[in-house]
Amino acid sequence: MFDQLDRLDQLTEPLRGMLDSPWLWLIILLVSALDALLPFMPSETTVVLVAVLIGPDPAPLALLAGVAAAGALAGDCLGYAVGRRAGPRALARLLRGARGRTRHAGARAMVERHAALLVVAGRFVSAAGWSPRCPPAVWAFRCAASSSWTRSARACGRCAARRSAASAGRR
Repeated sequence: MFDQLDRLDQLTEPLRGMLDSPWLWLIILLVSALDALLPFMPSETTVVLVAVLIGPDPAPLALLAGVAAAGALAGDCLGYAVGRRAGPRALARLLRGARGRTRHAGARAMVERHAALLVVAGRFVSAAGWSPRCPPAVWAFRCAASSSWTRSARACGRCAARRSAASAGRR
């Protein structure tokens, strides 16, 4: 088991060297932003991995949280822009059939009843934030969602870093 931990340390050593690079923070920002549009982007994994590499140091963790939250919010804005631009055509295509109109009416009713919850939950489910119309009041929920998403990913990384440090001390 300790041989595997040594191999893991060898793999993460080059990544630790990147912690001082501004490129790392740009990558975190971009991956967090693109996650709103592309479900295969590993934003949570990226944030957790960097949090593990940072360890319990609060200043870089705060920077990580800020950069990831800014990226998540930027991605939500980008998703909004894409939905605003492509939404009317997609909606017109959806509303052509009776089945599509029924689904649209159900989705619209759900949004009217649970708008805030859907916006916050949408941060945790990629591409859920695509909306052709987004009232300004929703932006407060988008900011809260981006912030909570970042805090949860950072907390996972911090917990893993502590466990990793504790297991390294047992060797």
